[in-house]
Formats: sequence, structure tokens, C-alpha cells
Amino acid sequence: MKRICTLLLALTLWGSVAAQVHIPTRDEVGAAVCPVEIAPIEAPFYMPEMVRPTFPDYTVQVACPTNGDMATRSIQKAIDQTAKRGGGRVIVPAGHWLTGRITLKSNVELHLEEGCELHFSGEIEDFLPAVFTTNEGVEITSLGACIYACDAENIALTGKGRLIGPKSGSIKDRQVSFAVEKIDINTPVEERIYDGRKGGEVFLPTFFGPINCKKVFLEGVKFEQGFFWNIAPVYCEEVIIRGVEVESVGIPRGDGVDITCCKYVLIEYSTMGCGDDNFAMKGGRNEYGEAIGRASENIVMRHCLTLRSHGGITCGSETAGWIRNLYTHDCVFDGTQVGIRFKTRRPRAGGGENLIYERIRMRTTKGAIVWDMLGNPAWIGALAARKPAQRWTKLTPAFRGITIRDVVVEGCRELIDMKAIPESPVRHLQIENLTLDMSRTKGDPQNPRLMLLRDVEGMSMRGFRLVGAQKPLIEIVDGRNLIFEDWQTEGISPEVRFEGDLTGDIRFYNSPGWEHFSR
Repeated sequence: MKRICTLLLALTLWGSVAAQVHIPTRDEVGAAVCPVEIAPIEAPFYMPEMVRPTFPDYTVQVACPTNGDMATRSIQKAIDQTAKRGGGRVIVPAGHWLTGRITLKSNVELHLEEGCELHFSGEIEDFLPAVFTTNEGVEITSLGACIYACDAENIALTGKGRLIGPKSGSIKDRQVSFAVEKIDINTPVEERIYDGRKGGEVFLPTFFGPINCKKVFLEGVKFEQGFFWNIAPVYCEEVIIRGVEVESVGIPRGDGVDITCCKYVLIEYSTMGCGDDNFAMKGGRNEYGEAIGRASENIVMRHCLTLRSHGGITCGSETAGWIRNLYTHDCVFDGTQVGIRFKTRRPRAGGGENLIYERIRMRTTKGAIVWDMLGNPAWIGALAARKPAQRWTKLTPAFRGITIRDVVVEGCRELIDMKAIPESPVRHLQIENLTLDMSRTKGDPQNPRLMLLRDVEGMSMRGFRLVGAQKPLIEIVDGRNLIFEDWQTEGISPEVRFEGDLTGDIRFYNSPGWEHFSR
């Protein structure tokens, strides 16, 4: 009977939110339901009209070798010849083709027919010569990407084909993990060469990695078993990513989509199941990114589905050039560790602002909404310690101006886990109309920590519905100017713990059982 009453209450509370807005279900989002047409964009900031690109009326059907030889030369020759004619469409037929790096050129669409599988080599020599690229926000000269483009305009990768990475090879045997640990910022970019020659090291190539390109279009293809990040445009403008799938579960740092220092980006109807973050917005790393000073800005992500991963939608942890004007809406995060994730570190610089999330449904195995701004001492030493507070410098990151509204959480271990930085608290956070069913959590539903709010200044949380928890705990550490209003949490015995000299000006309004915690 108790379980039935809990479920009835959950349905009642959910109905109060559902009556106001429609929050999508899993079958309404993702690559399987991607429409042919690109709908107009409605965003709370300027976005240009994002339309399907057009190409000259010229088509080349690639004649790939049938004896097991590499298809790289055939594909690249078709692209180069098409580009010389002014552009057109290059079609790779169905079949299993082994290839090295492919370079897209301006006004060329590379189309993979259904049944086409491009199996990428794992050998260094198949990705030479080394090219200008980046590694986690640091500019280098190395292997580039499996499908690469630089300084190109109006390029596309389309079709129902599959891109499949290798399980072994010299690239993985001689990889370097982090450029920031190897490269002195005073070394000129043209001298930061990691091409693997004479037994040297290389940086892992991304799967699809255009750099400094304009009008980039990606549609329909599936990425599997990549080396590293899968879809990773850098310094690009007017990027459309739609109807794609990524499967990289079990691959370390196997992110799905990483947007680095790009402007005007639309991501829609895509499905991710990844070994790291599914969708990540990035702005360059540490003093390297701060010196470049390019933001990721004016980005819309809609109608996407995320499955197993570290994060559904993540800002960071490379934040140096800032992440601005992100609008994520009408998405489902089903089975990710974290739904909405904010990451940075004390030396990362920049941060995120004007970040808007609405009409989200999620079921997570850990936190639903998480800020991790301190990191691990194994990587950054004493800077990962919360106290003592550090002196503010140009490398101190910040998150501010965040709105999260109309969200249903169908299970999590913790609703909010906020670990900010004392000298850089999370500022101006608004959460509205959030429903949480804690009865589905893998944690202890009888005594869960509902929220940890640490180092936050200026937060409001209005229209909160909670079921499935009897003794929810909120911990507030150096939190100030906090407003909690219209909380419906019937039948529970809440607890709020306060800590820190800065904690104060905390108000609960129209929230039975919570008002006496105001201070």
C-alpha cells in the first residue's frame, strides 16, 4: 500500500508539471527519429539560419580496391579532383574499406552509402604527414583526425555508413595522453611536432575533426570504436550535427561530441553512448586557451538521446576561452552517470555563462546536476583542495548565469552535487519546475543526501516536487542569498545542515516542512 501511495503521489506531482509543458520521452528523441528537414531555431540569443548545405551538381563514385588494399588513395583522389572542379559529391559505396586519414576540401560532400564501412588504420604512417591540430585545447602538429579538414568552407560528411576505429596499432602503442603536460607555452606551435618519426610519440587523432572551417555539416553516420574524441570541431563557425550515432562505451576519453571554441552550432536528433562525456562544450585549456581567447558560443542542442556515459551534457573541463550562450532543450539522458555537468579546475581559466537547459528528462546512476570545479589532487596537487581559498587570477574559472527549468528526474543518487571554488562560487543559478522520483535511486531512498550546495551565491529553486524519499538531507556550505519556493514534498522529514562563516540569507517560502530552516 505504501508503494502504491508513493507512485500515486509521483503521478500527481508529475502531472502538475506535465500540464504546463511537454517533456519528451526516449522514443521522441535521438537519431532514430531524425526528420529530413531542419526546423527553424528558437533560441534566447542570436542564431543564424541553419540550413542544409548545397553543392555543385557534380558526383564521383569512388572505385575502392577490392583486393584488401588501402582505399585512402582512391577516396582522397576523388575528393581532390572534385574540389579542383569547384566542388560536388563524392560517394563511397557499400563495402568494407580500410583507410588512413581522409582530408575534406571546400565545397565537397563525402557521402557514405548504406552498408559502407570505413575501417581506419591504427598505424602512424597512414596519418602522415603531420598537420595542424589540437589536443584538449592545446595547439600542436600531429596526426590530426581520421576525417580532417583545415581552413575549408562548405564541407559535409553524410550517409548511413559507419566509421570504425582500430583495436591496435602503432598509434595506440606510442600515444601521448595530455599535450598540456608535454608542451611549454613559449614553444611556437610549428615546433610542437609529434609525428611519430624515428619511434617518437603521437597524440591520438579524433574521428571527425575539422579545424578553422566554416559551414560544416555532419548527418546520419555512425562512429564506433574511435581512438579518442569522436566528433570534435575546433575553431569552426556554422556547424550542424544531426542524426548521428556514437558508440564508444569502454574507450577512455571516448567523448561523443566535443565543441571547442566554435560559434553558431546546432546539434540535434543524435544518439550517444560513450566512454566519457556524451556532449561536451569546451573553450580551450589553461593559459594556452586563455592566450588564444576564443569562446564556444551560440550553441543549440535539441532532441538528443544519451545513454551510458560520464555526462549527458557537460561544460568543460577546458573552459579558458569561455562557454557562452548554450541552449539545451527537449533531450533525454537515460542511464548516464550525470545528466547536466559542469567541470573546470583552478588553472583552467574562463568558465561558462548564460547556460540554459529546459524540458529535460533524465535517469542517472550518480548525480543529476553536478558541479566539479576542484578536480583531483592526483592531477593538480594542492589546487584541488577547497581551503585555503586562493587569490583570484586570470586563470580562476567561473560559472554564472545558469537556468535549469522543466526537468523530470526519474532516478538518481543525488539531485545536486555542487563543489565550487571558494574564491569563485557558482553565481546566479535559477532552477524552476523540477520533479524528482527518488524511489528509483540506487542509493538509500530512506535517507539520501538530496543536495550538497557548496560555495554558491545567488540561487533560486522554485517549483520542486519530490517523491520517494523519507529523510532527504540538504547540506549548505558557504551558501548565501538562496531562495527555495513552492516545494511540494509531502510525507517526508527533511533535514538541512549549515556550515561555513559565509552561510546566510537563506529563505524557504510556501514549502510546508521546510520554512523553519530559513536563516
